[in-house]
Formats: sequence, C-alpha cells, structure tokens
Amino acid sequence: MTAQTEKDWPEAVEVLNEHGRSDIVLLCEHASNHMPAEYRQLGLDANHLQRHIAWDIGAAEVTRLLSAKLDSPAFLSGYSRLLIDLNRPLNTQGSIPVLSEDTDIPGNVGIDATERTRRAEIIFSPFHDRVTAHLDCRAQAGRRTRIVTIHSFTPVFLGVSRPWHAGVLHDQARDLAEAILSGLRTDAGLNVAANVPYVISRDADYAVPIHGDDRGIAAVLIEIRQDLLSTRRGIEEWADRLAAALPAQKAEKVS
Repeated sequence: MTAQTEKDWPEAVEVLNEHGRSDIVLLCEHASNHMPAEYRQLGLDANHLQRHIAWDIGAAEVTRLLSAKLDSPAFLSGYSRLLIDLNRPLNTQGSIPVLSEDTDIPGNVGIDATERTRRAEIIFSPFHDRVTAHLDCRAQAGRRTRIVTIHSFTPVFLGVSRPWHAGVLHDQARDLAEAILSGLRTDAGLNVAANVPYVISRDADYAVPIHGDDRGIAAVLIEIRQDLLSTRRGIEEWADRLAAALPAQKAEKVS
C-alpha cells in the first residue's frame, strides 16, 4: 500500500493509550470527517464536510485530552459519519443517511447492498470489533470498566435553539450519568441535563446499548454544544471539566 493510499484509506479506528489504568474507556464514533477520494464527497460541496452532518466538531480533541488526563484507553473513528455512522445500527435509516439535518446526501441515494456491505466491512465492523476485543480482554482480566462516549451537538437544529451547554445521555447507567452531571453542576453557570438534546434508543444508538448495557457495563454518551468547542481554549476547558466530573475509580480487578 502506498503512502497516498494509506492516507486516503486510513485505519477505521485510532486507538490511544490502550493499556491505560483508568476504568473508563472512551469512544469517539464521530471523530473524523474523512472521505476517500473515490466517494467525491458524496456529491456535497466541501463546506458541508466541515459541518456537523459530517462529524462531531471538537469531539476528537476533547477525547484525546481526556485520554491523557484520565489515563484512559480511547477509540476514535477514522471516517466521516456520512459514509456509515458508527453510532447507528446497521441497516437503519440513519446508518447511511440520504438526508442529514436539512441536507440531501446525493452519494448515498440508491446505493446497493454490495456497497452497504463494503462500507460496513471497511469502516463499521473494524471499529466495533476492536472495541469489543478490548472490552473482552478487560472482562477476562477482571478489570472494572465504564464506557464514556464523546459527542458534540449543534447550537441550533432545524431552526430550534438548544439552550444546554452539555447533556449526559444514558439508559441503564443512570447512576453514572447523575454523578457526571453532579460534577458538572459545581459550575453554577452551566446548563446541563440528562438525556438532552437526544435520548438513547436501540433504533438510533449503538455504543451505549451494545457495548454497555448489553454487557452490564455502565455506559453514557456525553454531548457538548459545538460553539463551546470552537477554540482550543474551549476544548481544553471542557476536557478539564469532564476529567473533574467523572467519578474517579481505578481499573482494579473486580473481587
């Protein structure tokens, strides 16, 4: 494989600090807006690839900093969510969208089963297989594990303003979500809440139900408003906030 090919077709998952001592495992499923050249930007203008429809702005940088601050393993995506969304179940409407927010995605219209399978095999399965293997190893070693996935959301969605600075989404891991929210609320100026601006569902989410709830692992999804991550200072502030808010536990063996 040439260097140019490697750049055009990177690994589906970037792994940081895989042997970190923290009990927290970080995921960032929308870390990248990369598309191989053959997809011709799915028929979109280049500016669309800088929007939320293509990736979660600021989420990768927050994840990287948190991985270092917490000594946590982190798994980050290598491709744009527009090719296939790592946080959507395969074959659901949101997996390979033909419409994202108010934008048509021409290159996803009418694709056949072969192309859907190809994207799943190159992008989706390698990412989640790597996460699964890591969680399996932790379980076999008897290590404590909690999953925190890092996302960001738009300040305005289809004309509706979103007032929250951040949300902590959960299904079964209510205690972990409330502990994180309690930590964030030490800053009285923050507007944070559970299950905003979205809720976890099996039709629209993958990591929390599959890697977390189904395995009996406490798992939450943290959403940060994107305008708060528009500068390096904002990214660092939110990494610091989350590092302080996440309940500290070492990944010692479970007795």
